[in-house]
Amino acid sequence: MRVLQVYNQYPSPYAGEEFVVYDTLDLLKKRGVEAKLLMRSSRGLERSLRRKMRAFCSGIYNPSAYREMLRLLKIDRPDIVHIHNLYPLFSPSVLVACRRAGIPAVMTIHNFALTCPNWFHLHKGHICQRCIGGREYWCVLKNCTEDIFKSLAYALRTAVARKWRLFKDNVTLFIALSEFAKRRLIDAGFRKERIVVMPNMVSVPEVRADPARGKYIAYAGRLSVEKGVDTLLRAARKFPGLPVRLAGDGPSMAQLVAQAPKNAKFLGALNRRKLALFYRKARFVVVPSLCFESGSLVTAEAMSHGLPVIASRIGGLPEMVEDGVTGLLFEPGNAEDLALKMNLLWENPGLCRRMGETGREKAAREYNEEVYYKRLIALYEKAIEVGKGKDNYLALQLIQPSRRGRETIVSY
Repeated sequence: MRVLQVYNQYPSPYAGEEFVVYDTLDLLKKRGVEAKLLMRSSRGLERSLRRKMRAFCSGIYNPSAYREMLRLLKIDRPDIVHIHNLYPLFSPSVLVACRRAGIPAVMTIHNFALTCPNWFHLHKGHICQRCIGGREYWCVLKNCTEDIFKSLAYALRTAVARKWRLFKDNVTLFIALSEFAKRRLIDAGFRKERIVVMPNMVSVPEVRADPARGKYIAYAGRLSVEKGVDTLLRAARKFPGLPVRLAGDGPSMAQLVAQAPKNAKFLGALNRRKLALFYRKARFVVVPSLCFESGSLVTAEAMSHGLPVIASRIGGLPEMVEDGVTGLLFEPGNAEDLALKMNLLWENPGLCRRMGETGREKAAREYNEEVYYKRLIALYEKAIEVGKGKDNYLALQLIQPSRRGRETIVSY
């Protein structure tokens, strides 16, 4: 099987999605699959007005990316194209190229870009769903990105993709990371039979952590508003005796460091080896997100190391963290609730160990590489079958008249 992955690298180097892309590529190659990665990078765009203007236009529909993709598909003839992120330098134009070349495309939905222009369903720290149903103009009216030029660009490209059905009509199958994420897509008009739930994979280390002997409470991830790190710091302030260590970097780093209590220490971004050691010495991990989480890679990683997780009761997190079994859930943004649960686990090392063991068993059962590979290959094969018309029932579901004319939407 020949697989082409497509990924637009984010401006920030701290996105977990990038690890997923590289890990998937490595896994496929390791299993003998002929896999390639087509990547463009958005890093440095913010430093050039000319490049920002170019990205504004290319994010809506990029004819150059369309031609490049069509040329690559004709030369390499992959069996499947696996899409991760297309904005802003590819655009959904590459999906049209896949359809016209007769190559089925699957797409992993890592965030909520298909239902929210700013991807987080979050405005000033609160859940926002104003744009759903064709009202992307709210992103501009509320200036959701706090940059009116960027808010306009995000709203426009989302509106164009929705109106011209660039995702709905050109992606064969979607991969949602949780049932919650799948429901969001269905509510936005995506066909449920074209959405497969498949959580991210993690490697389960041979040596597990012993949370009962953990020396600190851990946070790992991007330091930005939507991740709720401010809630964690406010909770830490309520119990000065609880040592909190934060691994990661991001746009809110300076602000968070300035407001952090003395018992919270920032370690900066860690490579994978150091991150594994960081997990191994922790008692438990906190995932305090304010935004909908589609599927938390950090949560799966913590569980694979044998650590319990305290997570926000939001998005797909309750599907991963079983309250009272593999960890605890708290109300998003509620520092008092979080603080009490942090103190409860810290004072009960035996409970941490039991929850950690259960979480590790779940990670080994549901998130390991073997399970992920089998699911992914099965999904690829299903998409290829649909493309060849072998699965008549699903094929009929996918072939719909175009709103732009009488052209067949999926014509492989």
